[in-house]
Amino acid sequence: MTVDGGYADFFGPQVPRTDDGGQTATFALASAAYRDSELEEIKKADNEWHQTTLNAGRSWATIFRPNLGEAFSRAVADRMLGSGRKPLIQSFGAEPQVVVEHCLAANGIRKARDARLSTVIVLCGLLFLPGMLIWLLGFQIRTTVAKAENKQAGALGTAVLVAIAALAVLFLVKMPFSGFWAWYARAAVVMPVIGWFWAKRICEGTAKDLRERWDGLLSGSGVGAKVPEAVPSNPGETAAERLRQSLAKLGAEQRSNSVFYAGPKGILGMGTRWGSWQLAENLVPADPTREIHPFRSWDVVRAIHDQLRMLERGPLNTGGFTKPSIRHWVVTPIGENAKAVSRPEGTDVEAYQVKPHAIQDICNKQQFGAGDRHYLGVQWTLWDGQLVITMLITVTVLHETLRIEVTGHALGPVNSLFTTKPEAPSKEVAKSFKPWETRKVMLPLVTANEVVRLAVRAPLTWYPPLLNWLGGTIGLPEPFGLRHAWADQPWRHRFMADDALRAAAPVLRVVHSSAIKVLEENGVDTEKFGTRSAFLSTAVQDPTPGKADLYNA
Repeated sequence: MTVDGGYADFFGPQVPRTDDGGQTATFALASAAYRDSELEEIKKADNEWHQTTLNAGRSWATIFRPNLGEAFSRAVADRMLGSGRKPLIQSFGAEPQVVVEHCLAANGIRKARDARLSTVIVLCGLLFLPGMLIWLLGFQIRTTVAKAENKQAGALGTAVLVAIAALAVLFLVKMPFSGFWAWYARAAVVMPVIGWFWAKRICEGTAKDLRERWDGLLSGSGVGAKVPEAVPSNPGETAAERLRQSLAKLGAEQRSNSVFYAGPKGILGMGTRWGSWQLAENLVPADPTREIHPFRSWDVVRAIHDQLRMLERGPLNTGGFTKPSIRHWVVTPIGENAKAVSRPEGTDVEAYQVKPHAIQDICNKQQFGAGDRHYLGVQWTLWDGQLVITMLITVTVLHETLRIEVTGHALGPVNSLFTTKPEAPSKEVAKSFKPWETRKVMLPLVTANEVVRLAVRAPLTWYPPLLNWLGGTIGLPEPFGLRHAWADQPWRHRFMADDALRAAAPVLRVVHSSAIKVLEENGVDTEKFGTRSAFLSTAVQDPTPGKADLYNA
């Protein structure tokens, strides 16, 4: 996909296009759009640095409260495609466009369901409003009371609903008036019940579809997100054109070479800094009778860049490194608790990309004091996008001291909440004649309360601000990026930790050998550089990751 490309990239099955596939992390995040779990489940995915917030709606309107999939898909789509949105953090190891397309697809499925439910509400509810309000009151009382921890309260809630049903039957048998209003009153009692059964069939069909997509994404069956509204069929479809442009803008920002350093949080999107190694020595002429041939930081960086491209090659046929992504990054410092970022702008930036000549100027000139900094990065996306290893190299020259710093960053797998597959609702009950044994009883896919909740919410989905005000929303962690917001540390996974630690030594040695070669070519005495490099080669073999951004390791 290109920023100004055609329409073909925006519909049909979307396959992530990262170096290592990226399907696991991408599809795990996308599956959240189809989930029907409780909204509070999202808090389980919070990590040390990034927490979601639940913006509660009105306490008296719990029936309008969304579930996880409804809130997630709406929040993510609005945040990543909304007009006037704030800048996003890149999702290394995942394809945010694919996730957003699944959110749009899930919203579309629910929108079609809500359109049919709205018809049911009008025919069986609004036309018989008194009866519907009485039934809704009973369900609301039952739901509120049943949430109490006391089991007796739950039984009381059920008893209230049964009492209302009994009164309804009594009302039908002994009508206090006659004529048209008598028949209307009977219909007002019966039609909401008929509408409930009708709505139940609609909800069950949609719930089954959503769960199949949820399971398909996590099973690797390649479920595609169909977003036909993102493909304008004629020049007059301005809404579709805006959506197409928003998706293109999202893809362009994902490819940006500008990142942000947020103190102890590390580089947003790349993870915290777990290791740091510095080589710093004076620039002394190899021949005291001759001066050092002038060179710049960029000359050293360019030599390192050329040699890093050879990392996937080795003297032995043992597998080794996969092909890394090697890029020049412009790193902007922000506050640890900053809630927004601002990307570089001006004539040196095009489609979120800082131009090469500007990067070269930053590398050579912005080494001390305020301003952005240049880093050369070598990045591996492994474990189907579940692990992102990034080694960053920066070269500075202050007075007569050349300093080469190599830092390691690691972004772990997405939280296990996103990788759980759907399970059919069930419960364990004691056997009738063997109470010491239990058996599994399958429950309805959609409960009675869920049918009522969906049916009541349906007419309001046409105006989301009111629905959000009543039921509440998810507050996404800012600055927001899909991948790092719900990433765990990789150190609890033995093999992931090994991969991160093993990558450091080869990169460090390539960096040092390339730099020393440039120094020799320019008449610099490299004896001390070689001694220091050998010392760092020993230090990098420490098997324990630290917290370098806290400056305690």
